[in-house]
Amino acid sequence: MRGADGMAGIVLAGLAAGSLWTIPARAAPPAAPAPAVSGAADLKSDGPTQPAKVQDGQYTDKNGDPTYHITDDGKKVDWYTMSGYLRYNANCIVCHGPDGMGSTYAPSLVDALKGMDYAHFAGIIVGGKRDVNAAQELVMPAFGDNRNVMCYMPDIYTYLRARSDGALGRNRPPEHEPKPAAFEKAEDACMK
Repeated sequence: MRGADGMAGIVLAGLAAGSLWTIPARAAPPAAPAPAVSGAADLKSDGPTQPAKVQDGQYTDKNGDPTYHITDDGKKVDWYTMSGYLRYNANCIVCHGPDGMGSTYAPSLVDALKGMDYAHFAGIIVGGKRDVNAAQELVMPAFGDNRNVMCYMPDIYTYLRARSDGALGRNRPPEHEPKPAAFEKAEDACMK
């Protein structure tokens, strides 16, 4: 069983190495590598960000950051975007409000992600953030030891990125791609 400090250490080491995309939830290698989708039409997505690659149902952009795959005029999302929606609503909605729109307690993540890459996002999730000025004190707690957040961090980022790009509307996505077997294996490994 990996301790909370060990998980945060792996994530921080990934940040330093520039390869945070492979956090513990994604670290378990699949039994046989799934081929990336090669047809450009298969990767076409609604919204401004286009996936460059897909492996085991996970879409990444040209920089290797997690991204969404939304089709059918916003009606169908990839599994990781759907998982991000579910995990956001389980862990983040209390402070950041419905659909990442912000609240009187915490800022809009839809707006915050407009200029934020995955490494910066992950750094804030792992270590927290404190903004203090004369008018207010905003504190984002560190979630580096919370498996319910850490094991799904790329998923939450993917969902919020789709919201930030305007590719996904408010409320629950109506349809999603099937859950990849690799997701289930990685989830099991991370939650141990």
